[in-house]
Amino acid sequence: MFIKNVKDPQVPRGRGRPKGTTAQGLKTRRRLFHAAVALMAERGYDAATLRDVASKARVSPGLLYRYFPSKQSVVLTLYDELSAEYADAALAMPTGRWRERFLFALRTSLAVLKPHRGTLSKLTPLLIGDSQEGLFSERTAFSRARVMQTFERAVVGARDAPRAEIAAPLGRLLYLVHLAVLLWWLMDRSSQQRATAGLVNLIEQTLPSASLVLRFSPVVRLLRTGDALFSSALLPGDQTT
Repeated sequence: MFIKNVKDPQVPRGRGRPKGTTAQGLKTRRRLFHAAVALMAERGYDAATLRDVASKARVSPGLLYRYFPSKQSVVLTLYDELSAEYADAALAMPTGRWRERFLFALRTSLAVLKPHRGTLSKLTPLLIGDSQEGLFSERTAFSRARVMQTFERAVVGARDAPRAEIAAPLGRLLYLVHLAVLLWWLMDRSSQQRATAGLVNLIEQTLPSASLVLRFSPVVRLLRTGDALFSSALLPGDQTT
């Protein structure tokens, strides 16, 4: 999970990581991070304590606190690593129509997160309900922006991109659709999450109709109004256009 982050001067780096970390320090940090995430996946966020993580990793609490001073720093690192991994994978987005590029972005997100589904399922209450550490908190804006920009790019850079006034808002709407699909996926109890695959296929079938309705002025106004509401209500501090 620890990969080289995609270069982005607007995204903070190295949250929870001491300056001047050595190769051995990186190895230690990686081991402690995985131990913390594993314990959260086993017990849930509230029940897992850093002292328990230190015990599990067979290190002193002081050493653990040097790398991760709080459980929140572990979660922020998880967001950072997964969003960076996703952004890196999304660089392979093919040229084509916006709906094809959106589906690529959506399916890539599911593929990147699949190995971590168990952990994320245990963290779902935190992800959607915590104003400080959840998906829409100020502290996680760096991760949210990284992922949302991919969905904006899927539309803005498409061969059939709609006019500029609605291209980015449409990308942000599709980012919201993506979040809804992820929540569905985390709660999906069907075998191999087949219900999620069915939902993605259903979305795929409706996208051609969505392309057609974007030609109508009332739909454009509705899209722009919805985007403004979304930005003001759920993205405080995010820079949207």
